[in-house]
Parts: sequence; C-alpha cells; structure tokens
Amino acid sequence: MDVIATIQDFRRARGRFGRLGFVPTMGYLHDGHLSLVRQARAECGAVAASIFVNPTQFAPHEDFSRYPRDMERDLALLRDLGTDLVFTPGVAEMYPPGSVTAVEVSEVSERLEGAVRPGHFRGVATVVCKLFNIVQPTRAYFGQKDAQQTVVIRRMVRDLAMPLEVVVCPTVREPDGLAMSSRNVYLAPEERRAAAVLYRALRQAEAAYRGGERAAASLRRIMRDTLAGEPLAEIEYVSVAHPDSLAELDAVIDGALLSLAVRIGRTRLIDNIPLPPDPPD
Repeated sequence: MDVIATIQDFRRARGRFGRLGFVPTMGYLHDGHLSLVRQARAECGAVAASIFVNPTQFAPHEDFSRYPRDMERDLALLRDLGTDLVFTPGVAEMYPPGSVTAVEVSEVSERLEGAVRPGHFRGVATVVCKLFNIVQPTRAYFGQKDAQQTVVIRRMVRDLAMPLEVVVCPTVREPDGLAMSSRNVYLAPEERRAAAVLYRALRQAEAAYRGGERAAASLRRIMRDTLAGEPLAEIEYVSVAHPDSLAELDAVIDGALLSLAVRIGRTRLIDNIPLPPDPPD
C-alpha cells in the first residue's frame, strides 16, 4: 500500500492503475468506511482512499480541532483490506496560499443540513471536486448515512460532466440501530444509550408509511413524538423530503427521504431512511 501526501506523487502513482474505486474519508475509520472499501475492491479491483479532515466544511464554532484523528490506526485498517493507494494531504497541499476558487451546488445545498450549517456543502463540494480531479476514479463510494452529501455530490458530478460514477452504499449500523459515525466517540455512556432514539424515530415513521400513512406531516409528527420521549435528545429538524430536490413534501412519494438531526449532549447526530416504493397492487 502506497501512502502519498502530495498531489504530484499521487498522480504519478495513479498512472499504474486502470479502473480505480475511490473512498474519500476524513479518517477515524469505522466499519461503515471499511464496507465502502470492500465494495470498491469487489467492483473495481484497485482501490484508493483519502484521509483528509477538510477545514472548509466546518464553521468557526464547529469541531474541526477536536474531530477525532488516528492516522496510524486508519492506515493499518486500510492495509488489512488491501487498499492500493492512500492520499493523506495536508491543508496547504489541498488549499495552497491564495486559493480563492470554490464549488457551489445551489438549491440542494441550502436545505436540511445546509440551512443549519451555512457554507458546509460549499466546503464539501469543493474538496470532493478537488479529490476527484486528483484521483481520477472510475467509481467513488459514499455512505447513505450522509444522504444530503450524496445528493449534492451526484448533482455536482452530473452538472460538471465528471467522468465517474457515484455509488451510494447502505448505512452501516450498530446493533441498536445507531448509524456508525466517527463522531459517536464523543458520546458518554448515557448519551450513547440515548442516541438509539434517532433510528427508533425513523423506524416508527417508516412503519406508519408501510401501514398506509401518506401524509408527510403525520410522519414528521411521529418522528418528533418519538424523539420527545428521550430527555437527552434536542431536535434540530425532522424531514420528509423529495429524494432528489430535498424539498419538503406534503404527500409522501416513492423513495422519499426521512431524515433528522438531533443533539445528544454536545454531540450532533444525523440519520435517515429512504422509504421503499409502494408495493404493487
């Protein structure tokens, strides 16, 4: 496994491979990340990953400085999976002095997470665009857990005619349903137990949908009521949205996205479930 810190050296190493699957990460890897690496390996043969905590997607009051990092552990996990290339740039490599160019994906970046974290997806789209230009992947792999991020990236790839396929893989969960996330390490034991309420709220709304409920307001109310039963949960938003535009729905459609953001103590958690299509008559 080659671990490479500069763009020039990475491009030189990339030339040894044809089809290449790519898994961009901010490190502190968990089984969700590793599932993406396994799928990339199965579908593309060669795999590249990146480890870069991107400062431009954090607001000044957010947790960039305390975001968990463990490079040696991450590299050992990637090595065990047979990863071919790992790109580990520093901030100055990705954003040289004087950098002023950014990528803005309008509309889908302005809802949900974008409404409560202004500028977040500008940072995401910019760094992912740069990584795609550097890595030149055949396919890039992302987890469904960050649903809005996948919508933004797919729109960017389509609009800018980027020659790659974006593959979205199912969310990997803990036994109690909590979506795996690098931020879960922030949770104290009592908070960790409370965090299971996110998935429980989503599943309650999904069950109502499977039972025939098609009013989006009712599904939102079910999620809010379930979350309200957990004293440690502070709701930021609950949503029933169109899967492509992320506009809020009145009547639920096939594939609608249930999503929510909740604070448990000082830790902000997000999760989602795409609703299945209506069964045939």
